Amino acid sequence: MLGSVNSKARPYSGQPLCTREHQIGALLLLLVATTVFFTKLLERSSLPCSFFTPVTASRSAVHVTNAGDLLWPHRGYGPVVDLKIYVYDEREIDGLKALMSGRDGAIDSTSCLRGQWGTQVKIHRLLQESRFRTRKKEEADLFFVPAYARCVRMLGGLNDIEINQTYVKVLSQMPYFRRSGGRDHIFVFPSGAGAHLFMSWAKFINRSIILTPEGDRTDKKDTSAFNTWKDIIIPGNVDDGMTTNGATLVRPLPLSKRKYLANYLGRAQGKAGRLKLIELSQKFPDKLESPELKFSGPDKLGKIEYFEHLRNAKFCLAPRGESSWTLRFYESFFVECVPVILSDEVELPFQNVVDYTQISIKWPSTRIGPELLQYLESISDEIIEGMISRGRQVRCLWAYASESASCSAMHAILWELQRKVRLFHQSTETFWLHDRSIVNRDLVKLSDWRPPMPLP
Repeated sequence: MLGSVNSKARPYSGQPLCTREHQIGALLLLLVATTVFFTKLLERSSLPCSFFTPVTASRSAVHVTNAGDLLWPHRGYGPVVDLKIYVYDEREIDGLKALMSGRDGAIDSTSCLRGQWGTQVKIHRLLQESRFRTRKKEEADLFFVPAYARCVRMLGGLNDIEINQTYVKVLSQMPYFRRSGGRDHIFVFPSGAGAHLFMSWAKFINRSIILTPEGDRTDKKDTSAFNTWKDIIIPGNVDDGMTTNGATLVRPLPLSKRKYLANYLGRAQGKAGRLKLIELSQKFPDKLESPELKFSGPDKLGKIEYFEHLRNAKFCLAPRGESSWTLRFYESFFVECVPVILSDEVELPFQNVVDYTQISIKWPSTRIGPELLQYLESISDEIIEGMISRGRQVRCLWAYASESASCSAMHAILWELQRKVRLFHQSTETFWLHDRSIVNRDLVKLSDWRPPMPLP
């Protein structure tokens, strides 16, 4: 009878008995699975914490743990950085040294490290020391082309025509550039001119990956050199004295001790937005500070004095100048005032993981006037403190620190670069055969290509 207490227990006929052999097999499978698990764990342990995806993968923005570690969201990037980047040496390519130290080799890289264009040197140096660097071209995912052209031009080392000619000369000596049409080659253009500094950029490096703080130059050029699908917006070069841990030229002031509601520190440069702010400061001098700044001569504003001015307001206004980006936006985070962007075309870095609505304000440049001050005045200190606090958590992304740091601009740049990696490379001057060999139009193998080569 079904369910009778006197019924003898019988094994379920649809499943075999678990014999000793089955038990041994199960133990072996468990051992293999455990070995694989710990092997993967050890592989991942060789990477810094900031290179891991957080457990809360549903988060779409970068965030900081209670321990102070920066965690990257799975949605914005991926589980791990796995890159091999080849960094060209100035001695292997004729002309590359001229782009780094001028026609006479007289410009020292340290001279190019200072100022808002210092990222061209910092990124190069960090990649030279990076554990993602490879010295084998054949295994590289990406190729970095070092050049300090903006600095060299500013210091008289090369003029515009020489820069253009030298870039073309350099590119004609790179077989791997020709192989991919430049798609896997990285260039840094750290100023407002962007890639336009290389006058023939549209012809020769329009497929390459460009690192630049500038996302728009349509005001002076027929076209913008920035392409949101292949290029990467990088932060400007904030003074190391403000970004290095433990080193602060100027410390932030409590909100209650700040003299002004807002400030604008910069030259007019004949730009409409800046002129409006200067005029506004004259009408409301107790709310908006906009002193006449001198960047040369005996009355030149010193570095410390500049940051002391910047920290003395709750909001730091960042209008468009010669180009859409401004270093003041990044500096604001280190004196802990809320940046107010007054540049409609601006592009901001690392938008995959940073929600700028939480840490800044963007106001239409066409509405600069008393209405702007009234709006800023309506924001409570509690809300301002919250925005400053969230900005404090992610400002490490504006600092060009080494890979040993738990968070830096370089970490985010590496994540962004990984998104650009291709498995396959080809161009109009690249062909391949049945044995997978890459050849040119004359069927000469890649390893035998010799400069100068026709560029794709």
